[in-house]
Order: sequence, then C-alpha cells, then structure tokens
Amino acid sequence: MPTPLEETTAPISVERAGIWDAESIADVAAATFPLACPPDSTSADVAAFIEATLTAERFSEYLTDPTRIVLKASVDGEIVGYLMAIDAPPEDPEIAEMITARPAIEISKFYVLPGRHGTGVSKALMAAIVELGRSAGHAGLWLGVNQQNARARRFYAKEGFDVVGERTFTVGSQIHDDHVMQRTL
Repeated sequence: MPTPLEETTAPISVERAGIWDAESIADVAAATFPLACPPDSTSADVAAFIEATLTAERFSEYLTDPTRIVLKASVDGEIVGYLMAIDAPPEDPEIAEMITARPAIEISKFYVLPGRHGTGVSKALMAAIVELGRSAGHAGLWLGVNQQNARARRFYAKEGFDVVGERTFTVGSQIHDDHVMQRTL
C-alpha cells in the first residue's frame, strides 16, 4: 500500500539523458552536490568542483562520451535527479583490485533534489542502472561515497552494496575520504 507521500507524487520517469538535457542536469548537479559534501567543506572548494566538473558544458561532454551512461529521473517533465555511470574498468589500479564483480559499471554521480528524497526517485534510478548492467552482461556495480554521508551510505547498503575499501576524493583543495562500495548483479 502506498504511503501518503507516494499517493501525492506523480509517476517517476527514468530514461537516458540527451545532449538537450545538459543544462537541466547541471542545474540539478549544482543544487545537490553540496548536500553530499562533508560539513567541513568550504563553499569555495564546493564551487570550484562544480565549476570544474558539473557545468552544462561538462555534461555535454559526458553525454557524448560512449563510456558514460547518464540517466535522468523526471516527474511531470521536470528533471529531479540523475545518475551518471562509467562503463569502463577502474583507472586506479588500487580500486581495480577492490572490485571483484567484473565487469562492473561505476556509479560516478547519483543525486536527487532534496524535495524529492524519500519519494522513490533514488530507487527508480538504481533499478534502471541495475537493469542496464544486467542486460549488458555486467557482474556488478561500484561507487565511492563520502564516509561522512550517512544518508547515502544507508541507501547504498539497502540496495545491496558492501564496503570493499577506501579511496580519497578531491573537492577543490580538500581531500576527503570515501568508502568504495560494490554490489553484485
């Protein structure tokens, strides 16, 4: 039986994003990335990361990269979340050793607008990448998540991800600690 929140929420549509979505996805990225950063992240470092990585121009590049999968979640035609995955082996040899379910797809970015948390958007995006991975014959998914991001860590654990190691992740001039998590398909 649906919860009261689900009864008032329009259906969620998940599909591959197109180049025409670059600006909208960049807007969602700029609004959501700061929420995933540790509390001691400076606004200057967060802004530097967004400017270097999450602009419409960068998303235009990602959307034309054959190794990238960009999924958008929409409600009533508005993009409310996105997932970007990389369908290639990890470049870092230490991470490659941690990932035992191969071939694997990396979930590089996974963000939902705060007003849409708890409405099924994250689950819909995860279900879509799981289905894509399975249909392409992949054995697993992997990702890095900030060790201080309890909400995301709980979600990934509920979705079957286990911690398999650690890595660092640079945001501006700061280096943060991530858990590397893996899920078999």
